[in-house]
Amino acid sequence: MNSIDLIILNLEEVRRRSIKVWMAIPFENLNWKPDDDALSCIQMIRHVLESEHYYHLAINNNGDLPSFDSPYEKRPYKSIQDELDFAKTYRQEFIQTIRSYSEEDLVTIKIDRSDKGYIRDLGDMLLRVAYHESVHTGQLLDYLRTKNVPRPVIWD
Repeated sequence: MNSIDLIILNLEEVRRRSIKVWMAIPFENLNWKPDDDALSCIQMIRHVLESEHYYHLAINNNGDLPSFDSPYEKRPYKSIQDELDFAKTYRQEFIQTIRSYSEEDLVTIKIDRSDKGYIRDLGDMLLRVAYHESVHTGQLLDYLRTKNVPRPVIWD
């Protein structure tokens, strides 16, 4: 297994576990958030999906975008499955983009996010995308714990 395969495996495993957590959120709790400054459950799920799309475009651009017209912005929140269905094409395109890279690209392509305080190798940036999602999955597990909702076992 090469580095590209491992990065894709990591992204797929993080998403598989995220979906287990997301699908465990009862419909009546989708708009719940622990305080007024937090994202609700459904907002956090959308944030993860939308951010992956942004990161894909930024990676294609070798850095942050001068502007971002999000396809998610005006969509009403309906359900977790609706969010996943909408994101499916964007996810497939992202994975296909990753498959198009060589091992050498992972270290030679630089992603310039100087405005955020860093410039990273492509490989590092792709791992950060998965890390971002996993952090928010952990937050949602905490939301479920706070609401006394049974949490799925994701440590399989």
